[in-house]
Amino acid sequence: MKEIVFKAIGTIHSPFKEPQGTPIQPEGARGVQGTVEVFQKYSEGLQDIDGFSHLILIYHFHLSKEPALQAKPFMDSQSHGIFAIRAPSRPNPIGISVVRLTGVKENLLYIQDVDIVDGTPLLDIKPYVPEFDVRKVESTGWLEKNVSKISTSKDDGRFASR
Repeated sequence: MKEIVFKAIGTIHSPFKEPQGTPIQPEGARGVQGTVEVFQKYSEGLQDIDGFSHLILIYHFHLSKEPALQAKPFMDSQSHGIFAIRAPSRPNPIGISVVRLTGVKENLLYIQDVDIVDGTPLLDIKPYVPEFDVRKVESTGWLEKNVSKISTSKDDGRFASR
């Protein structure tokens, strides 16, 4: 198979300077403000983005350590397969977050509910549309018993490169 290569289209800025202490999901980062700096050559692609209240940011977990196919997630004491958890150390270290868009000025997006480390390379932006993105879910696997921990769970550094 041909190699897949992505290039950053911008940089995400937040108050979190390292993985440790960063909220692990946007739900645990309510009200945390940040910005997305879209590189000038891609800024034309921001046309009409101000009409959306929420965005899906797709980014590269640039500070994560080499992946293992099983790991102990932040909200459980047992190991699970990497594809059954949302840990940053993955075969393709790609993250997604749904954030609130609060403003746009030229190539800067002002956002809230940021659970992303400062300086993270941005790969893509998509508008969040509930009619496209919300699904009725029957089961959330092992997380069913732990999902209540999301608002207080923080990264403890276990997946960060050293």
